[in-house]
Parts: sequence; structure tokens; C-alpha cells
Amino acid sequence: MTIQLRPRHPEKAKKADSVIPRKPKWIRKKKGDSVEYYETRRLMRDHDLATVCEEAACPNIGECWSKRHATMMIMGEICTRGCSFCNVATGRPDALDAFEPGRVAAAVKKLGLRHVVITSVDRDDLADGGAEHIAQTIRAVRHQNPGTTVEVLTPDFLGKGDAADIVFEAAPDVFNHNLETVPHLYPTVRPGARYYTSLRLLDDAKRANPGIFSKSGLMVGLGETLDDVRQVMDDLRAANVDFLTVGQYLQPTPKHHPIDRFWSPEEFAQLEQIARSKGFLHVSATPLTRSSFHADEDFAALKQARKRAIADGA
Repeated sequence: MTIQLRPRHPEKAKKADSVIPRKPKWIRKKKGDSVEYYETRRLMRDHDLATVCEEAACPNIGECWSKRHATMMIMGEICTRGCSFCNVATGRPDALDAFEPGRVAAAVKKLGLRHVVITSVDRDDLADGGAEHIAQTIRAVRHQNPGTTVEVLTPDFLGKGDAADIVFEAAPDVFNHNLETVPHLYPTVRPGARYYTSLRLLDDAKRANPGIFSKSGLMVGLGETLDDVRQVMDDLRAANVDFLTVGQYLQPTPKHHPIDRFWSPEEFAQLEQIARSKGFLHVSATPLTRSSFHADEDFAALKQARKRAIADGA
């Protein structure tokens, strides 16, 4: 008997294939093959936890897991959105697991993380978009790991009223929500999202807690121009976002959004220079930059940058 497996991306099944171009030399990375890498993977399995490192096919997984750094992805492995760039499975998610926040906290403790990044799938099926579950996870991590700082990368809570306030009240050290791309590409890249809703969410986070660090990320290589990216930077600064990440989009499968082009390392260096000139406290712009890549080091740099800014303004 043949078992019919449910497609990972049913919304993309009828899309025409596009050729995935060969990656330039500055994109390629070695896979993880260290004792620490396999220990991290085993710990995630033992605690029945999903990671965005695996689900989104992150190119940095080998390096991060070899340092025992894993980004937990909560609220299941199935997303209710169908973004054209994303490798996370889409469909109808399972019910929330009330014990997941405690398992995340226990894993953070065993990994010995000083700074943890917690992200999630979109849960449009939930009345609050999963905001209370995210808040519970923040509190659980802090309870078991008093010295660990917490960064959350959240959905946009589109159409969920004041649900985001629940996350703001839990006071993560870093609030991250990725714009992902430029406004005119939203209909094809993030069809379930709205650019100005995402921008307002970042602004609201800062208004709710001015002491929080706010963060957002962009991909390039989807069809944007340099001027497009400059405008997004201006929009993010208007929302008082502190930290910007910019990385190269990599196409997961032929059914995903095609790569328009690969930006060169020199162009990424230019993007970093432009972003810093606009007043971001910290910028990470490299081909392999991802939201949680080197997050612990970036958080330390953020704190130092704020101290310098305060001293300069005194």
C-alpha cells in the first residue's frame, strides 16, 4: 500500500518551477559535524522541540549548533501563512502544547545559554495569534534561567486587536519582528501580511516599553533595488528600531520565490554603512546574516552601543 504524504507546501504545489541558481562561493557553508552539533540536535529531540534552524533550512545551523546555540520555534511546526520565501511547513496546526514553555526553559538551562532567541510560526487560527503562549514562554525561561536574556521574534498578530500588548507586558529584552522585504514585493513574498501593520507593530513595541531593544530583518535578492532598501531603513528608523539585520535570500525549492540575484559582499558592506549612517544602534549585513545568527554577541554590542549613545548625548 502506498502512503500519501501531505505536501509540505500545499499552497505552492501548482506553481511553476523556477531554476535555483548555483550559489556563489561566499554563500557556501559546511554542514555541522562536531560533537557539540549532535549534542544540540539530541537535546532538541529529547525535549520535543522544533527549531527554526531546521525548519527554515538555515545555512548557519552547523556553526550555531556547534556552539550549542539553537533558536526555538514554538507553537508547532506548521504555519498558517504561505509566504513564498519560507521553508516552514504550511497548513492546519495542532493545538497548543501547554507544557512547551517549560520544555523550552529546560532546554535553555541545559544548553547554558546566556541569550536565547525564541521564534514561532504564525498562528492565525488562535484568537490572540499565540501572544499568551509567547509570554508564558518568556516567563518560563526567566524562571528557570534568571541570568538569561530573552529575544523574541514574533508574528505580526494581524487582525488580533491588542494581542501584541500581551507580549510587550512580558518585557522581552529584545523584540524582533522581520519586515522581510520591501513594500511593493509584499503581495508576492508575504501575501498574508501588511507592510505597515508590521511597521506599526515595531513602533508599538517601543512605545509600550522604551527601554526594550527593537529589531527587524530584511532579505535581499527578491527583486528589490538599493533605493527600496534605503526607504525601508528610513521607515524602520521612524519606528525607532535599534537593530537591523540584512541577509541574502536563498531559495529553498524550485516552487519558492525565485532568486532575482545574489548581492555581493561589497554591496552588503555598503548596506551596513548606509544603515549605520541612518542611526541604527547596531547593524548586521552580510550574505549569511539571519535574525538569530550571533544573537548573543549582537545583544552585547547593542548594549554597548546604547551606553555610548547615552554618554554622547549627556
